[in-house]
Amino acid sequence: MQFGMIGLGRMGANMVRRLLRGGHELVVYDRAESPVRALAAEGARGAHTLQSFVQQLATPRHICLMVPAAFVDATLAELEPLLAPGDVLIDGGNSNHQDDIARAHRLSARGLEYVDMGTSGGVWGLERGYCLMIGGKPQVVQRLDPIFATLAPGASSQAPVAATPGLAGSSTAPRGYLHCGPVGAGHFVKMIHNGIEYGLMAAYAEGFNILKHAGIGKAHAGGEDAETTPLRNPEHYAYDFNLAEIAELWRHGSVITSWLLDLTAQALASDGGLSKFAGRVSDSGEGRWTVAAANDLGVPAHVLTAALFERFASRGQDRFQNQVLSAMRFGFGGHVEQPAGEQGQVKK
Repeated sequence: MQFGMIGLGRMGANMVRRLLRGGHELVVYDRAESPVRALAAEGARGAHTLQSFVQQLATPRHICLMVPAAFVDATLAELEPLLAPGDVLIDGGNSNHQDDIARAHRLSARGLEYVDMGTSGGVWGLERGYCLMIGGKPQVVQRLDPIFATLAPGASSQAPVAATPGLAGSSTAPRGYLHCGPVGAGHFVKMIHNGIEYGLMAAYAEGFNILKHAGIGKAHAGGEDAETTPLRNPEHYAYDFNLAEIAELWRHGSVITSWLLDLTAQALASDGGLSKFAGRVSDSGEGRWTVAAANDLGVPAHVLTAALFERFASRGQDRFQNQVLSAMRFGFGGHVEQPAGEQGQVKK
């Protein structure tokens, strides 16, 4: 099947490669010339302008945008005048589902079809396949089935997972892709997926942090300061855990096994102190939208909200509120801040 890809970053370029391996004909475009040249050398047809890109695609065209959510509308504004009724635009990035609904409505006035495709798989997707959460008209989604089936893990995945016993019908979900509903449904499901991802990542991070600090009793100075709750029975916290080995242990037979744990084990095995990471964790929007949706729906999301706020804190956004706390403690009780690393210890 002929297919066009706009946006050849880490995800887009590897999706092109996976489709090429599956026998599809790819036309590719990116504002940067180097990824276009690289993929042209691998068998794709490269274009250096949007006009050339569109001209190389037979109608009805099937075009996927793998660009950051902030640039989707600008890209569509350039692309729309070049398209013809019946052409299909797929947003494979991480757009807000409400933006999908507005875009589909606007594009339909020109006879253009719109599909939202939530995509999970990251830099490993080339080999493992991509989990696809799809929204759009049934007939349009069905027309694109050969593309989705190639991109998804399918039965030939390197790490196949058997279908859940009792799953009704002939769902494509066990193959790693699913038509979730009308326009917006795909990105809504992907939004919740990423909100859950935040929570899972935070749980692993907090657990390993407790293990890392479980030897604090060994450095106990034998006295306490007036500002800090004393550590009871410091001899009970004299552990020196090998975090890499514990991560590896949990990968084998425990109930918390996951791909995220696999990646954590790899990171700890190569650098137990994670020295190349500063600990500033970005959020690309889906966690915020998940919490906003929970608020709109009146549905509690305690864990997901806490995980989102932890990311804000990791970037220093809690610094001033902590200064306010310190100022209040000093104001009502004369409590003086202790230097970092000296709480619970007596200076000699």
